[in-house]
Amino acid sequence: MFPVRFLCVCVSILYLAGSAPSRASTANPPPAADAAAAVAIAADITNDERKTQLRVTLSRPVTARAFLMERPDRVIIDLPDVNFQLPPETGRKRSGLISSFRYGVFAPGRSRMVLDLAQPAVVAQLDVASDADGAAQLVLELVRADRQGFRTAVEAAEPEPETTGSVAVRPQSRADQRPVIAIDPGHGGVDPGAIATTGAYEKDVVFGFADRLRRRLEASGRYRVVLTRDGDIFVPLDERVRLARAAKADLFISIHADSISAAPHVRGLTVYTGSEQASDKESQRLAERENTADAAGGLHRDDSRGEVADILQDLILRETRSFSQRFARRLVGTVDPVMALSKKPQRQAAFRVLRAPDIPSVLVELGYLSSKKDIDLLLSDSWRDRSTAAIAVAIDRFFATRLAVQGPAPVSP
Repeated sequence: MFPVRFLCVCVSILYLAGSAPSRASTANPPPAADAAAAVAIAADITNDERKTQLRVTLSRPVTARAFLMERPDRVIIDLPDVNFQLPPETGRKRSGLISSFRYGVFAPGRSRMVLDLAQPAVVAQLDVASDADGAAQLVLELVRADRQGFRTAVEAAEPEPETTGSVAVRPQSRADQRPVIAIDPGHGGVDPGAIATTGAYEKDVVFGFADRLRRRLEASGRYRVVLTRDGDIFVPLDERVRLARAAKADLFISIHADSISAAPHVRGLTVYTGSEQASDKESQRLAERENTADAAGGLHRDDSRGEVADILQDLILRETRSFSQRFARRLVGTVDPVMALSKKPQRQAAFRVLRAPDIPSVLVELGYLSSKKDIDLLLSDSWRDRSTAAIAVAIDRFFATRLAVQGPAPVSP
């Protein structure tokens, strides 16, 4: 482990504390997981001058709960495990009071729909009724509201149910001192991330890459590897950091693939390290966008942290960030012959997932889903094999100096 971790033990609890549950408005009791997932096969929106109605066709009835959230204005529909088999374009266009909506897995046994509101509205109806053929219709009706009426509905409701991460960190043998690598596939579940012109979701592209990198690192026998999500599931940003710290990770790599629809010619890999001061405006905008992932999943986020925790973290952040920058430089230099690089391949910004005070951390944007060249490569098995091999070499070189000083780590049988 890096020496810096010893200094962090005293601040771990203070650092992880800081999220307060949001207030929400309940339409039905919280849903319980069903024995077998219902299938959502259609979703339609109808409007008139005052109200908007969302109708979801399901293979069978389910329980549902709806509540409101502010900043940004959203309606959240919590469901048990639902298999969404909807057309790819579903939810992307504005209709009435709903500017867009998304859906997917939120936590084990739970699914979620997140409706972005075009203007303040409240839930007038939420029903699930069976059809004669055994199917069901989930009907959500929204009516216009003024700002104060919307805010009152948000504040008067019950707290939002808590969610947990998708990965249980397994205890490791004390005899096994191999470095631990935490790989963080961005987005997931109800949060799809960027969407390519081909219809590919960022969450799927980066998970496939992260899982391939995991298998390559594990095959070398030199590392223990954990993924912050082990499938298509939503994991909050702070939970990703918590999982890495619980695993006592020595290196954290968050994998993403950006999109700039207005500039399809922009392409290439970029490696980011954490910093309160962004290296440029583009990096700042990207960090701000990525930091809204919790809102995309329908979570409230509280950025408040105690002054004591901040002071103690300052003692170790500088050293940790120097390790992060060292790995970023090595990574860019190693992958250059294999992966196309952006015009400025090493940058920094205040990414929320790079805030662990004791783990060298980088965020890797593999390329741009808005670039045809990049998306073709990102979906290519041969390119992913070459790229994960190059990243594995960079990781080997990063740890080489430490291992040379400490000697080879014992490996448990």
